[in-house]
Amino acid sequence: MIDFWAEVKEAGLTPEIRDGLRKRYRMRGQKAVEAVESGRVEKYNDFFVVKGRDEDYIVEDDFCTCKDFTYRGRCCRHILAVRIATLTNQYTQKDAWYLDFLGENRQAR
Repeated sequence: MIDFWAEVKEAGLTPEIRDGLRKRYRMRGQKAVEAVESGRVEKYNDFFVVKGRDEDYIVEDDFCTCKDFTYRGRCCRHILAVRIATLTNQYTQKDAWYLDFLGENRQAR
């Protein structure tokens, strides 16, 4: 049997993969897919950003700055979105570093 994540990489976001993500991760899986498909995942040189409705969430490896991750300490929808986006190459590449990202966000306030 093929590993689920290997299937995601091989097949992309097919209807079967979307259903599998919903079954495994419920609403977190659904929202992760929505973030990827709506182009809200950005890859910087040293981390990822998932754009939310009200905030941007920094994701690096298995860490996220969202409240769900902070309080529960487990995989959140933003980490899932980055994993899906990475496997399917569906993210926007930004040629910038963390300090550049901070500067952009300070100017936006």
